[in-house]
Amino acid sequence: MNVKDNNHKYRQLREQYSFFEYQSYSFSLIDGDLEASFVFNLSDKVTFKPKIRIPARSIFCYGSVTEDDIKNFVFHMGMVELVSYWKATCSPKVIISPHSLDNYQVSWWKKLYFHGLGEFFYLNDIHVDMDNFMHISSHGEKVSKSEIALENNKVLVPIGGGKDSIVTLELLNKSKIEVIPLIVNPREASIRTINIAGFEENESVIIHRTIDPQLLDLNTRGFLNGHTPFSAMLAFVGAFSCLVTGVSNIALSNESSANESTVPGSKINHQYSKTFEFENDFNEYIRKYLHKDINYFSFLRPINELQIAKLFSKFEKHYDSFRSCNVGSKVDSWCGQCSKCMFTYIILSPFIERNRLIEIFGKDMAQDVSLADIMDELTGISPVKPFECVGTPEEVVAALSKYISLETLDKNIDLAIGRDKFHRLINDYNNENLVPKEFDSILKNELND
Repeated sequence: MNVKDNNHKYRQLREQYSFFEYQSYSFSLIDGDLEASFVFNLSDKVTFKPKIRIPARSIFCYGSVTEDDIKNFVFHMGMVELVSYWKATCSPKVIISPHSLDNYQVSWWKKLYFHGLGEFFYLNDIHVDMDNFMHISSHGEKVSKSEIALENNKVLVPIGGGKDSIVTLELLNKSKIEVIPLIVNPREASIRTINIAGFEENESVIIHRTIDPQLLDLNTRGFLNGHTPFSAMLAFVGAFSCLVTGVSNIALSNESSANESTVPGSKINHQYSKTFEFENDFNEYIRKYLHKDINYFSFLRPINELQIAKLFSKFEKHYDSFRSCNVGSKVDSWCGQCSKCMFTYIILSPFIERNRLIEIFGKDMAQDVSLADIMDELTGISPVKPFECVGTPEEVVAALSKYISLETLDKNIDLAIGRDKFHRLINDYNNENLVPKEFDSILKNELND
């Protein structure tokens, strides 16, 4: 694991760039297309102007939405965009100029930024505490939450192109609930996913998020860089999608395993904004400040990665099209060398025939000796998990216990214990979730089928 000694750089940049200002935001609605722009001022030295564009759809109901409704949601999308740009210098003062925040909101955003950047701080060897890593001040008028009516018999489902969102999409699509796919920055795998499930792009909410190229320039010049809480951004654009479609439900595909810290004994979690803690926090925030009737929940929260893999194995039509590899995402492939590829291969191995898995991934990944270090990280032999969206060591060992002929497996792993874990995990159900009753019954019925 590559940990950079950037604590000295962090202190220098904070002195050189003393404040970061969320200066303004704007939006336009032309022929049903919405474009929102944000202006971030980095200590009067750099101005960032990221954008979000949402093409028109017949399912949108802008006619029932007021300008103030849109203002509030767009402002909040800017609040979550902010963190990607702030992290370049970690300026100690953050000024929110468009609208004022109360004390609860300031604490809420500091918590999200702090834990959402846990991996960033860890891998840059930056030592911070939640009280002092930033000071937020705010100005301007307060914004009020929307009161428009939302329909409860429909659901938005964010789609990334991986196995988890495929399971959510297919299971809900079989139900009586009307499904609307949602895609941020569509790639080939996400478009294929909705097409295979029977949806067209013009039946889906498509969100185009543009990064200001000046941020990429700072990255190449050696400013601070690292992982940001993408799922938190998805939460806010998803909430806005609820507003403009008139739909109250948004069903994520985050499993119970996402709650486990990446670094044992800490709250550092690559998947922080996929945790149940964030899900709870977001629901409380959104009902206080955006809309009281939006239900943000993870449909797969009650189950684990093994159970998701078993459910996914029922949808053979997606085998050749799904992709979870971030390394190969630009070329629409499995790279075959990363922890995400290895984990996905292993977790599917009890449920998909070995030769078929090899066809999907291009090789028998569990037997690739060059990936022994990744195997150690996934199985818990190494003290820290990969900084990726992967399952727990317990789930990995349980899946491996069903795999045949593992010459590369560390002898310290007890596969007999793994088989016991498999039996327990495949029948588990986590009741710590926010899944509404009608959605919960859909999931339980499928697990019992």
